[in-house]
Amino acid sequence: MKQAPASLKRESADVVVVGGGGSGMAAAIAAAEAGAKVILLEKNPHLGGTTRLSVGSITATGTRFQKAKGIHDTPDEHYEDMSLFLSPELQQKENLELRRVLVDHVPETLEWLIRIGLCFYGPMPEPPHQKPRMHNVLPNSRAYAYYLEKECRRLGVDIRLNARAQRLVMNGDAVAGIVADAGQGPVEFRARGGVILASGDFSAGTELKKTNVPHVAHVDAINPASTGDGHVIAQQVGGWIRNPEVMWGPSMRFKAPPVETLLRRLPPSRWITKPMQFALMNLPLWMFRPFVTRFMTASLAPEPSLLRAGAILVNRRGERFADELARPELEVPKQPDKEAFLVFDGAVGERFQRWPDFVSTAPGVAYAYLKDYQRTRPDLYHEAPTLDALARQMGVPAEALRKAVDGHNESLPGGDTRQPIRQGPFYALGPVMSWIVFTEGGLAVTARHEVTTPDGRQIPGLFAAGSAGQGGTILAGHGHHIGWAMTSGRRAGRFAAERARTA
Repeated sequence: MKQAPASLKRESADVVVVGGGGSGMAAAIAAAEAGAKVILLEKNPHLGGTTRLSVGSITATGTRFQKAKGIHDTPDEHYEDMSLFLSPELQQKENLELRRVLVDHVPETLEWLIRIGLCFYGPMPEPPHQKPRMHNVLPNSRAYAYYLEKECRRLGVDIRLNARAQRLVMNGDAVAGIVADAGQGPVEFRARGGVILASGDFSAGTELKKTNVPHVAHVDAINPASTGDGHVIAQQVGGWIRNPEVMWGPSMRFKAPPVETLLRRLPPSRWITKPMQFALMNLPLWMFRPFVTRFMTASLAPEPSLLRAGAILVNRRGERFADELARPELEVPKQPDKEAFLVFDGAVGERFQRWPDFVSTAPGVAYAYLKDYQRTRPDLYHEAPTLDALARQMGVPAEALRKAVDGHNESLPGGDTRQPIRQGPFYALGPVMSWIVFTEGGLAVTARHEVTTPDGRQIPGLFAAGSAGQGGTILAGHGHHIGWAMTSGRRAGRFAAERARTA
C-alpha cells in the first residue's frame, strides 16, 4: 500500500464518489439507498455538472407515457434503433454489451427519477427512432440537479464542494481510496466498497484533447469543468480510455442571451411542472409555442441548411474566414473573441420564415424561424436595407463586409446550389460560437461498471459511471447521455455498496 504522509488527514466511508453531476449524484443516492455511508466530492462550488447544462431529455421504452398513448415499445427495439444513428465505422467501435445495459435498465431509471420528484412529458418522436421514446424534463434540465441534490441530502450523503481529486490510494492492486483537496490541504478518503469516478468527459481537457483529438484541441467545451480528471486518475493506476477519438461536435451555437430566459429561471416546483405537463400533453402546441421558442432560441444551434442555402460566416472584423460547407466550426474558435456571424440576404431570409426551412429545432417539440429570432433574441437579430447599414448594426467594418460578400458571390462555382447575397433586406444572426458537446471516449468498464486494464483485468475497488465510464458505448441521439449517466451511476453505486458489505 502506498503510504500517506503522516500529516495527511484521513476520513473513511463505504463509497466515495468523485463528481457531483447527474451520474455522480445518482451513484451516491443508490449507494446510500443500499445502506452505505457515502462521501461525494465535487470540484465546483455547486452540483449539477454537464447534466444541468443539457437539453434535458431521456430516451426510454415501455414507459407510462408510451402506454398512455397506446405505444408498444421494447428495449430490444430501442437497442436496434440505436444503430440507425451510427455510421458503419462507429458501429464497429461500439461496446454493444453496454448498449444492452442502457436499453434494459433506463426504463427503471426514468421511473426512479419520477419517484424522487422529477416531471417529464412525452414521448416525442426523434427519427431515426422508429417509435416516439424521447421524454423531456420540466421545466428545464436544472430540475435534475435540484431533485438529485435534495435526495442526496435526505439520505445523508456527505457532500464536499470545491474538493478536487488528486490521486487514487492503492492497496496492492486494489483501490482503497482517493486523495482530494478542498482548499485546506489534501485529505485521504478511504472507501471500503470502492471509489466511483463520475467526473464527466474530457471535452475541456486540453492535454487529453491534444493526445486523442488534436484537431479540436483549440475548441472550447460546453462545460469548461469537463477536464477529464477521472480519466487521468484512472490511467495512473492502469485504466484506459476506449474510443478516445470519438466525439460530438464541434458545433456552432448562438451566444447565450445577456439575461437568462424565464424558462431557465423557473424553479422545478411541482406547482409549476404539473400544469406545464398537462398543457404539453393535452393542448395544441400553437397555444404555448412562443414560450417554447424562447427557450429554443436561447440554447440551440443554427441549422446547417442555412449555410447550404447561401448564408456566409464573417468574423468581428467583417472578414469571411472559411468555406461554409467544409467544417467551418473548426475555424470559428480561431477568430477574434471566438465569434462569428451568419450573413444572408432577403431571398434566404424569406425562405427561412416558414416550414420546411427553419433556423433551429428542438426535436419533436418546435421549430424556430427567422421571425422567432427577431421577436425573442433582438441581441442576435440584425436586419438592414443595405450592407453598410447591416455592418453598423453588427459593429463590423462596412468595407470588409462588402468585400466578404463580393468575394463569396464571385467565387460561387457553376452548379453550386447556394445563392449569391444580392437582394435586400440583408440579415445577420449572431454571434455564434463553436463548442465540443461531448467527447465519447470513456474509461473501459465491465457491465458492472468496474474499471479495467487494457488486458481486461478488473481494478478492484474502482468504478466509473456517466461519461467517465462510458466504456465504448456510443450515445448518439437525444436522451441517451442522460439516460446513461443516471443508469450507470445508479448501478455503480449499488455494486460499490455491495462490495462494502462483503469486504
